[in-house]
This record gives sequence, structure tokens and C-alpha cells, in this order.
Amino acid sequence: MAETAVSAALSTPSVAVPAPLPVRAVLPWALFVGLLALIALYFVGAEQGATSLFAGSDVHEWVHDGRHLLGFPCH
Repeated sequence: MAETAVSAALSTPSVAVPAPLPVRAVLPWALFVGLLALIALYFVGAEQGATSLFAGSDVHEWVHDGRHLLGFPCH
């Protein structure tokens, strides 16, 4: 009797079901990451010329290779 219970327990596969994520827990983090992505996109893509927040070309030099990698013109 014990052997049949053990063999039955071993033969039935168990499928792990992930716990659902509540939207209220994820939404603040998604907004924060989205805001950081927009700020990074601004500094890589538009921080030079008339729209620059910082004087000089320091930010441009720091993100220069990233601009070329993402296809932004900078010369």
C-alpha cells in the first residue's frame, strides 16, 4: 500500500504556477523606470545646442558613443 502511494506521488507531475503581481505594486516602479529612461534618452539624444541644460560640451562628450550607437546625429 505504501509503495503505490509513493509511486502515485512520483508519477503525477506538479506544475509551478507563478504568483500574480498586483498592478498597484508594479505601477510605481514602472513609472520610475520610465521616467529614468526618458531622462537618459534626453541626455543621450538632445542635450546639446539650444535645448542644453548644462553649459559646455561635457555631457555631449560623456554620451558621445551612445549617441552614435543609437543613431543620433551629433556632428
